[in-house]
Amino acid sequence: MKRFFGVSKNVPGPTLEEAGKRLDGRMAELDDKINKLNQELMAYDKQMKSMRPGPAQNSIKQKAIRVLQTKKMYEKQRDQLSQQSFNVDQTRFVTESMKDTITTVSAMKQGAKEMKTQLKQINIDDVDDLQDQMQDLLDYNTEIQDSLSRAYMTPDTLDDSELEAELMSMGEEMELEMSTPSYLLAPSVPTGDPQMQQHVDEYGLPQANSIVN
Repeated sequence: MKRFFGVSKNVPGPTLEEAGKRLDGRMAELDDKINKLNQELMAYDKQMKSMRPGPAQNSIKQKAIRVLQTKKMYEKQRDQLSQQSFNVDQTRFVTESMKDTITTVSAMKQGAKEMKTQLKQINIDDVDDLQDQMQDLLDYNTEIQDSLSRAYMTPDTLDDSELEAELMSMGEEMELEMSTPSYLLAPSVPTGDPQMQQHVDEYGLPQANSIVN
């Protein structure tokens, strides 16, 4: 082939995008031709169905066969162009992927370089010391909060069973007071002068002239 056409020098070849557009344009032209042939075949088929068997019908049939042969040829060409277009698209995809890979690797190298520069400004021992100081401050703050929240005049430890028993007894006393009339409740006995103490009867009521002499 070189002997017939020679080799051009310093002439850039078509790009993959240009090749893809050219193939797409040729396939579009073939699609138009195939569609026109399909319409022609439909017209011939309609004519043959409306005609009786004979020379006239055979003539239409021969025309339809030639159109069908042309259609098959165009379809074959279109399939070839479609495969070529697919190959071009795959090549373009791989090429773009390689460009993306190169860009990604370059960016990662630049990032690694910046990380190394930044890490030089950080000392792991200083970070550990800072963490220890923060932990000490948090622990000290916890001790302060515990001291401030300490309760006064409260036993350090309380038995849950004793508290529960006391709570139950308080409930029973309250129910008894609610269910007993006030006049039946015995008044509290003063602890002052014994001469001022009053005697109460069997119902708990004070008796007249009951001051002790």
